[in-house]
Amino acid sequence: MSTTPAGHIELERTVDSITVGRRHRHDLGDLAPLVESIRRGGLLQPITITLDGHLICGARRLAAIRELGWKTVNVWVRAGVSDRLGQLLAEQDDNLLHKPLTQLEAAALYRELKVLLAEDAARRQEATRFHAADEAGEDGAAKLAAPWNTTPGDARAQAARMVTGRASYTTFERIGRLEYLAADESQPETVRQRAAEEVERIKAGGKVYPSHLRINAELTLADLDQLAADPAQPAELRAQARAEAAAVRGAEQEAKTAEMEALAQAALARVRAAKSAGRKGKRSALSALETSEPVPFPLTVFTATWDDLAGWWLHYDPAEVGPALTEEQWVRFEQAVDGTLAFADAARAARRSRAEHIA
Repeated sequence: MSTTPAGHIELERTVDSITVGRRHRHDLGDLAPLVESIRRGGLLQPITITLDGHLICGARRLAAIRELGWKTVNVWVRAGVSDRLGQLLAEQDDNLLHKPLTQLEAAALYRELKVLLAEDAARRQEATRFHAADEAGEDGAAKLAAPWNTTPGDARAQAARMVTGRASYTTFERIGRLEYLAADESQPETVRQRAAEEVERIKAGGKVYPSHLRINAELTLADLDQLAADPAQPAELRAQARAEAAAVRGAEQEAKTAEMEALAQAALARVRAAKSAGRKGKRSALSALETSEPVPFPLTVFTATWDDLAGWWLHYDPAEVGPALTEEQWVRFEQAVDGTLAFADAARAARRSRAEHIA
């Protein structure tokens, strides 16, 4: 037995006595290169465990030596990492240095860290609330201060920073929302099914933002379906809700993801306007969505569309695309380019006019 500079105790332990427990990494990836590396040169960095044999760092290394049939292995035993938050932080340190987590694994780690960090901060605030500043040296803030600065309000940003190195947590929150909706039995089956499909799409490497837009559209369609099936609503309103929902679903094959969300929101807005007018005794002139007519989208859809298109030309070879497109596809492409240029000219002029007016 020896003591390492980092404060670990190094000793030999039977492989079967090491317990993995619940971890956020589910996909260990291709272990073959690691198995071969350990077979040739041995285990260059010991696995780290707690005093009671719980794995902290080295899940892939442990799996590799089990494949090799090792009975014992040198480990580092580390004290002071027995609580759940400490184990999560140690696990994340290991993930940053080795195989990255998948998006879903990272989102699960983020959620647990967020809760634990908020709870930890709340405990520290509660512990210091009733102590005067001159008592902090005994059992107040100075003694209880953690190595990170977290308050309940910024736990999301802090958790995201621990997982990715950045404070942006929006993507993790969207993944969590999808997983929650997929498991929420109080949701309509169409919503649960769509959410489950989007989770699988992300698991396969898909982008999170389009999935977020699609589930938003599905939730809006569920609201329309609910209105269409509500016997308390007038028959005319229920018919309009059915027609609106059918028109949006009929446009799904041709509409872009961002357009689908906007179409669904616009349809629901029309039905709600008709419902409100009905309460006031007014006859609504609104009719079901005609998908052949352009639908005005909010500015958020515009910015999202151009965010998705950023640098698109860098990913294609003009020499390959030009000859490969059919005549119909080429006409649509040129129409999109011409329309975009005309729109840009008009928007640029409006922007310049606005700047001159402000000046």
